[in-house]
Amino acid sequence: MTAADLIVAPVLLPLATAAGMLLLGEQRRGIKSVVNTLSTAAGLAIAIFLLLQVHGQDAPSAYAVYLPGNWPVPYGIVLVVDRLSALMMVLAGSVALASLLFALARWHRAGVYFHVLFQLQLMGLYGAFLTADLFNLFVFFEVLLAASYALLLHGGGPERVRAGLHYIAINLFASLLFLIGVAVLYGVTGTLNMADIARKLPLVAESDRGLLLAGASLLGVAFLAKAALWPLNFWLPPAYAAAGAPSAAVFAILTKVGVYAVLRLWTLCFPESAGPSAFYGAELLAWGGIATLAYGSVGMLASQQPARLAGYSVIASSGTLIAAIGLHEPTLAAGALYYLASSTLAGAAMFLLVELLERAREVETAPPQADSGDEELPDFIDTAPPAIVNLDDDEEALIGRAIPAALAFIGVAFGICGLALSGLPPLSGFVGKLAMLSALLPRRDLAAWVFFAMLILSGLMAATALVRIGIRHFWTSGDRPAPTLRIVEGLPVAGLLAALVTLVVLGEPMLEYTRATTEALQSPTLYIDAVLRAEPLPAPTLEAAR
Repeated sequence: MTAADLIVAPVLLPLATAAGMLLLGEQRRGIKSVVNTLSTAAGLAIAIFLLLQVHGQDAPSAYAVYLPGNWPVPYGIVLVVDRLSALMMVLAGSVALASLLFALARWHRAGVYFHVLFQLQLMGLYGAFLTADLFNLFVFFEVLLAASYALLLHGGGPERVRAGLHYIAINLFASLLFLIGVAVLYGVTGTLNMADIARKLPLVAESDRGLLLAGASLLGVAFLAKAALWPLNFWLPPAYAAAGAPSAAVFAILTKVGVYAVLRLWTLCFPESAGPSAFYGAELLAWGGIATLAYGSVGMLASQQPARLAGYSVIASSGTLIAAIGLHEPTLAAGALYYLASSTLAGAAMFLLVELLERAREVETAPPQADSGDEELPDFIDTAPPAIVNLDDDEEALIGRAIPAALAFIGVAFGICGLALSGLPPLSGFVGKLAMLSALLPRRDLAAWVFFAMLILSGLMAATALVRIGIRHFWTSGDRPAPTLRIVEGLPVAGLLAALVTLVVLGEPMLEYTRATTEALQSPTLYIDAVLRAEPLPAPTLEAAR
């Protein structure tokens, strides 16, 4: 079996799983939990298989192409997997599996159709990373966003509704710009296939070049709004802080979809060989990314709630990646891709830890659950607790079994996660930032030096903010009661932290992978040739049947 045989599986598997779970009805949550977990794990396994397959090939062959409708390029749908899309799929699958296991403790019972929405979100994520044309990129964006709207509101409550309305409004506006940008590009180039667009861009008449750049700018604004570029990111901290912990953890990868779209289209359509349009918008990306990094770092320092701090850390990581893209330095981009993996895993782990932190503090002081100061976790829709849930003296369901080591586990996990987010040694965040700092040293332009300084300063600001939050939650007297923690809640956090440690242990192979990914992105003709060379399968004939 080759990679081309399995490219469509990450899209069809969650779609079929979601459809099947709809038929099961809302009451069979036990069966749906098992089905959802098996399907998510299978999706992750397929993503890892695709990554190993494309990474095992030389540069010209490190692409696998599939034509779902068997129509010739550029008229039909095209799915492509390369090193970049495979890396993003593995990250999405890892974060999704951890979030789902955490949700099985109780969050999947906080509302209806959680499992179905979860699978639809996975389908949108995988499809966005695999598609090779703008129209289907728009379709998969809408699928994942529609699912994220419902997952953000999962559990209800005024705080979620208020933050969710802002989130929905800004994303609908970004989608409108996306659609207009796609229409403009189609009007100028006559195609929606990304490889075909890149091939035809040098042939666009000079009189249409302004329209072409306007369409590209509209697309850029739409992607950068989804990537939380300043000042288009005001919606993110309250929305992510209001979402349930498993939903927020999945959202850690959503902003990276915008970063992925910018990286994919920008390197494909505006490479060094694009003549007058080479590196179009690079300066805006670089300075916008630096401003976003500064905004996210100040936001972390000013945050009083762990959930908002985690939201601002997502903004800071997005700013770092966008600035690295705008500075168009191959070695810098390789370090940024490594940092992308580290920041995504650490951000997801932090969102899961936020709930455990609040729960641990609630045992002692009963603090507010969210930003409003008076919101409580949602009432779960089950009228009777499951048989496996422990009951206290008042016959009320306990959240989990109290274990003396729970607070220690949360504290150690918070410390590891904080090191990774701050970019301090010895964890993966430090490796990624060190790779980027090394790439910036030889440069002599102002943007590179400002970015260099901000990478160091943002790490110090993040470390200060995290230490302050840590002291507030863990600096207590010895007679503090132990918080409750289920094994199924601790395992996904431990798994994400183990992945961060693995990134350090496999640091050099991982950096080799990101360097190879960057080299491929710097040579867009490889991607263009791989897509345009794809041929439909011949129709079956009677002779062949005999």
